[in-house]
Amino acid sequence: MAVVKTTSAETKLLARLMRAEAEGEGSLGMLLVGNVGVNRVRSDCLDFKDINTLSQMVYQSPGGFEATTNSYFYQAAREKDITLAKRVIKGERFVPATTALWFYNPFEQSCKTQWFGQWNSGKYKSHCFYQPLASENCY
Repeated sequence: MAVVKTTSAETKLLARLMRAEAEGEGSLGMLLVGNVGVNRVRSDCLDFKDINTLSQMVYQSPGGFEATTNSYFYQAAREKDITLAKRVIKGERFVPATTALWFYNPFEQSCKTQWFGQWNSGKYKSHCFYQPLASENCY
């Protein structure tokens, strides 16, 4: 059962985002990006109060994903990427993105303890992940 409502087109959209943001980090890196995306749709707080669909999440502006500005994002979703997207849509969560709403690449530097007031939940390869404060009541 899906934890967010989706269509076939939105599943492919999420798959394309996951690939464009983290293909170089392998399947787990892509799953982590997918977790952040699904978490943004599931949460009802901060910058994501009116984000209710995967399409709104992917194209949110400001606050969306840099990958949507690159031509690589617009390539067709591959079956293996769609399979990964379906996993996070069904609710699979992976540390350190279990409840993360943000990530970024610090480019060879260590992760900041806090990023825009949110706590670091860990790093995977080149991405640092950040979860909302408990007081934000996001979930």
